[in-house]
Parts: sequence; C-alpha cells; structure tokens
Amino acid sequence: MSLLDHQLELLAPAKTAEIGREAILHGADAVYIGGPAFGARHNASNEIGDIAALVEFAHRFHARIFVTMNTIMHDAELDLARKQIWQLYDAGVDALIIQDMGLLEMDLPPIQLHASTQCDIRTVEKAKFLGSVGFSQLVLARELTIEQIRKIRAEVDTPLEYFIHGALCVAFSGQCFISHADTGRSANRGDCSQACRLPYTLTDASGGVVAYDKHLLSMKDNDQSANLEALVDAGIRSFKIEGRYKEMFYVKNITGHYRLLLDEIMERRPEFMRASSGRTRLMFTPNVDKTFHRGHTDYFATGRQEDIGAFDTPKYVGVELGTVTRIGADHLDLVTNAPMANGDGLVYMNKRTTMGIQVNTVQKLGEDEEGQRWRVFPNEAMKELAGLKIGSVVSRNRDHAWEGALHKKSAERKVTLHLALSEHADGLRLTLIDEDGITTATDAAIAYQPAQQPAQAEAALRTSLAKLGNTMFDAGNVELNLSKPWFVPAAAINALRRDAIEAHEAARLKAWQRPPRKAPIEPPAAYPDTQLSYLANVYNDKARAFYHKHGVQLIAAAYEAHEEPGEVSLMITKHCLRFSFNLCPKQAKGVQGVQGQVKAEPMTLVSGNERYTLRFDCKPCEMHVVGAMKPGILNSPPPSAVPYAAESPLVFHRKRPVA
Repeated sequence: MSLLDHQLELLAPAKTAEIGREAILHGADAVYIGGPAFGARHNASNEIGDIAALVEFAHRFHARIFVTMNTIMHDAELDLARKQIWQLYDAGVDALIIQDMGLLEMDLPPIQLHASTQCDIRTVEKAKFLGSVGFSQLVLARELTIEQIRKIRAEVDTPLEYFIHGALCVAFSGQCFISHADTGRSANRGDCSQACRLPYTLTDASGGVVAYDKHLLSMKDNDQSANLEALVDAGIRSFKIEGRYKEMFYVKNITGHYRLLLDEIMERRPEFMRASSGRTRLMFTPNVDKTFHRGHTDYFATGRQEDIGAFDTPKYVGVELGTVTRIGADHLDLVTNAPMANGDGLVYMNKRTTMGIQVNTVQKLGEDEEGQRWRVFPNEAMKELAGLKIGSVVSRNRDHAWEGALHKKSAERKVTLHLALSEHADGLRLTLIDEDGITTATDAAIAYQPAQQPAQAEAALRTSLAKLGNTMFDAGNVELNLSKPWFVPAAAINALRRDAIEAHEAARLKAWQRPPRKAPIEPPAAYPDTQLSYLANVYNDKARAFYHKHGVQLIAAAYEAHEEPGEVSLMITKHCLRFSFNLCPKQAKGVQGVQGQVKAEPMTLVSGNERYTLRFDCKPCEMHVVGAMKPGILNSPPPSAVPYAAESPLVFHRKRPVA
C-alpha cells in the first residue's frame, strides 16, 4: 500500500480565493476553484494571480489546490486552454479537473489530471481505462452505491473521489442536454439553465395528471454524514463537498462539519491520516441545517430510496421553528422551539408557494411548556404576507445570531512546532521541527549574560519562545539546551523567534513537492467500447484523435455540435418518476391485483411550452427525458472562443444563441 491509501482528503469548493483560504482554515485538505475560463460554473471564475496567492497559502499547510477546467471545448478554444493550463502550472496549481479528452493530446505541463464527475464514471472498466491513460484521481458518479464503489476500488489502483455533500444534479453528470436543447446554454459548457429546478406537470398514458406543478426533477441535497466511515472502508480517499457557487457561510459551515467527522474517524482508526498538515479549531458549532439545502438525502449510497426529491420547492426552507399563535396589525406571535434574534429570516408555505418573512425586531413574551413565545415585527407589511394564518408552521432559513459567529474569525489552523534553543559561537540558535519533520535553524548574534535569577530567566525564555500568536504555528515542546541559565533581553529573543518563524514558513513552502503527472501506459489501453454516441461529449478533433488512438472506430459528435436534430435522451437519470409515484412494475410485483396492471406509459413532463416524453430503461433502472432541440438553436452555429485581448490574455467570452 502507498501513503495515499492511508490519507483521507477533505476537498472543499471555493467560488473565490478568499473563500478558498477560509476553507483551508476550516479544515480542508484540498480546495477546488475555477480558473479564468473553461470551468463548469462559468460565473465562478478567478484570475491567475488570485489563484497563485491561494496556492502559496495552501502549500504552507501542505494542502492542495485543484482548478476546474471541466467543460468540453471547441477546436477554436484549445489553444487558449493550453495557454491557461501553462499559466496555472506556473502559478503552482497541483492538479486540473477535466472532462475533455482532447486535452490529453496537447502539449501540457507535467501537472496532475483528475477525471471530473462529468466523465460519468460508473463502471470498473471505465475507471480502469481513465487510470491507464494518465488520470491521477477519479471523481465517481454520485449515483453509485457504497457496494458499487467497493467493487471499483477492488479493481482500480487510482485514488477515488466522491461527492459527500451539496446540491445534486438529477442527471448523470455529463449526460444532461436539456438546457442546451431549450436555451442554447450548455451544462457541458459551464452554463446550465437549471431546468431541473423548474415546476413540471406529469401525465400518464391516458392524459391523467399524476402530479401537478411540482418540481419533479429537483433533488434534495446530498448528505453522506452518516455514511462517511462506510465510504472510507469502501475505498474513497477524497471526500468532496459540492458548492462553487456557494457563499462563505456555507463553505465554513460544511467544511467544519466534515472536518469534525473525519477527525473523529481518524482518532479511532490510527491507520488513517490527514492529507495535509495542522489541526483546525472551530469557533462555532457546525450545523448542516443552518445553511442552504433542499432537505437531506444520501441519494443512492445505500440503495434506492423513496424520498429523494425536493418536489415542493427548490428553495431553502430552513429549520422548523414554530407556529403562528396570533396575527396583529404590525406583528405576529410565534411559539418556537429555539431563541430568535433581530434580523432572522422566516419561511412558511402558502399552498404550493414558499413565502419569506424578513424579521426586523423580536420581543420575547415568555416561556411555557409549549415552548418560547415571541412577538415578531417583520419588515413587510402584514397584508403582504399572503396565506399566513394562526397555526401556520414557520421555519427559519436565516439564523442571524448563529451566522454572526461566521461573520467573524470562526476558525484557526495550526501546525505544531518543537522549539529548541541552544548556543553557538556568536550567540543563540533556535531550531524548529514541525509535525512533518521539516527542520530549520536560525542563528542570532545575541549578547547574553548569566542570569541573577535563573528560574525566572528560564521561565521568561520559554514564555517568549512559545508566543507564536497569529502565526500558523502552535508551540508544542519548548526545549532549552543551554550550558547555564542565561539572561537574554526580551527584545532579542522575540526578534530571533520572529526570524525563525519566517524562515520556517519559507522552508515549508520549499519542502512541498507538487505531485507528478501520472504517465499513461504503453501501448495505449483500449477504450471499453468501439463506438461512441453523442453521450461521449466529443466536441473537438483532438478528443476524436484521443478515442481513435484508444481503439474507438465510430465517434459521434457532441450534442452541442448540433448534429442531433431529432428527439434524443436530453437527460439520463437514476431518479425515476414511476418509482416516486408507485407506478413501477417492480413495486407492483407480488402485490395481488396490481401485478401486470401498471400501464402508465408513455408518461409526459410539461413545463410551460416544453413537453418531454419519459422512457424507462428497467434493466439499469434509469429514466430518460426525451425531446428535441429547438429549431432556432439547431440552426445556430456552435459556440466559439472570441480572440482574447493582449492586455487581458485570459478574459474569455462565449457566443451563445439567445433563447
């Protein structure tokens, strides 16, 4: 086994470099962030200089920085992508997360490549292939069960990564084209219109309404808190939090939550270790319910579940707080299960609509066996709160007091140092050894003299050396290797300590070794199939050349190339609406009077003017949402890169049709 087999990596998202720094302080072993272009979240891009600064900060803790370049690329964009990759390499980035196989056919620096979740890795064969062509880490499909992960790990030696928290795309990643078909905005190009969050009406074969105006393709949010140790045992070594669009509160909270869970596992199981250095101390109590979510599900990790959808609303409704007991002219009274604060955000349901209340001020009226009683004065006029009545259940989606802790410094991360003070010919030497074994020695010409009060002088030296304050270090053992107790001026010993800390930080950066690029095997491994449909997302000639080299004979163009004019599967998903509404033949099996009578197909999804046919592939237990590309989009040219300006070499614009 290699060291990587024993390291557990917590991988956090960052919309900005500032959020990335906080993710590391709150316990992330690695951070993934978008670069200037080609990330699958095109509104979460960052300049090279900002990423370089984040890299330097991360490497002090021996944490890693990954940059997402996981869109598919047009031929006209490949040169810009190559230049960006070289700049990211020069900035110190540790790995790229990619989808487009055309990049493997280019002149790239020796930077690690990770196979993005858009590569749709669900089988042993595909995982083996991607490991053989040079990928150093594989992001498995979210839909895999723990047992399926275990089987892949048994056959594959490439480190495996898995999403443990955050929003869920209903489709297999990389297998959703509904946004592009309807609007020209491609999910595989980083510009998803999020059709899965819209309301739909579902009808059966006879035109009967199965579900009306529900968010039928909107999933609850992924939460693998309860399965974390099982995932460790199945072979996952990188635990990924979704959220490159998420704000600072979310990243601090969720990163802190999983840091505590992983640390607890490692304390019980010393065969595992952190993938980076230092210990995180949180100054708040993480709570996954306090930041944005659509409800919690472990999705398919432990098998198919009946309640994985967030059908009522794709919004965050928060945590149930209490009920309305009275409605006044300018206020409402609540009985609650928790304290309230000025500035809280409240939510209630008016029929199928989520309604929000922004609290201005609150007054506590008392407390009894039913709970705490509060008077709430909202910012809105009471007449604007449609449907609110006595007995309405109210949730809180913004806990102002709890968030206050996250507005401030909410975590610190420290690397433990052993400090040893000794003599040398011209003065004193301070030797520092950290938890990674990195050692530095800093000398200072200090005039010292025998101490008149030896005990006090020794205590003063120990105290001064241990004052590491706002540095990234904590003092462990402080050792005085002196021939006799010396008196050393406080200013002199403090200056030596500061110089030693600065030198040790530089030494930690120098000691960090960027993991090398994995070499592909020779001769080139054969791809598991000899034919590829549009589902392979081949969008440029280099990607086509890559697959030809690996034995694929027939290669269809990506859907975004506008070569699929008829009806096709616009979305392939493990989520099944027949199952959700008890119309699955497998559910009817063995039920007297029901078996063989489930005839709901063809089923249709309708949202506004859009209509889709549902097809069900029962052998792999998948649902296909079938439709065609709109004529205006079909006739438009494929997106291409605008030549970049010399004064701003990494500004990237996509041309796309107007919906």
